[in-house]
Amino acid sequence: MAEAERIIGTPDIPDAEGTDEAEGTDEGGSTAADAAVNAGRGKRKVLVLLSVAVVAYLLDLATKMIVVAKLEHQPPIDIVGDWLQFRAIRNAGAAFGIGEAFTVIFTIIASGVIVVIIRLARKLYSLPWAIALGLLLGGALGNLTDRLFRAPGAFEGAVVDFIAPKNFAVFNLADSAIVCGGILIVILSFKGLDPDGTVHKD
Repeated sequence: MAEAERIIGTPDIPDAEGTDEAEGTDEGGSTAADAAVNAGRGKRKVLVLLSVAVVAYLLDLATKMIVVAKLEHQPPIDIVGDWLQFRAIRNAGAAFGIGEAFTVIFTIIASGVIVVIIRLARKLYSLPWAIALGLLLGGALGNLTDRLFRAPGAFEGAVVDFIAPKNFAVFNLADSAIVCGGILIVILSFKGLDPDGTVHKD
C-alpha cells in the first residue's frame, strides 16, 4: 500500500524532467513555458497508454469472438504438435483458472485496477510506464467485459480462454497483456523509475 500511495501521490509536473531540459530558468524552479511543455508530454504519454489499451482490448475481443463462433464445442486445434493448441474453455476464475469460486471478487478487483490506472494516467510522464499501464488496462477491460456480459450473468460471467500450452493453464490474450504489463512494471520498479518520469533510489 505504501508503494502504491507513493506512486499515485507523485507530483503532477516532475521537477527533474523540467529542470533538466529547460534552459534559462531559475535554479529549483521552472517557468510557465516549461510547465506547458511537460503538460504536453504528459498528454502524449496518456495517448500512448490509451492506444496500447485499445489495441490490446480489441485483439482480445476479436480473438474471443472468433473462438466462440468457430472453436467452442469443437476438437482442439494443434498449432505446434501437442505442445501448443487452441482449445476453447470457459473460465470463471482469475487468470490461468485460479480461484473459480471467487468470480465476483475478481470482477471487483479488475474494476479497482482500472480505477487506479486512470488515476495514475493524470501523473504520467514515462513512456515505459504508459506501455505497461496500457497493457494492464487493455487486459483488465478484456476480461472484465467477459465477466459483465457472458453467461451465467453480470459480474459472474466466465472468461473465454483458448491458448493451451502443454502442461500449462489455458489462457487468452487479455491474460497475456496483464502478465506482460505486470512484468514491465516490476522491471521499472527495480530500476527506480516512477510513472512521473522521476528516478528514485531506495
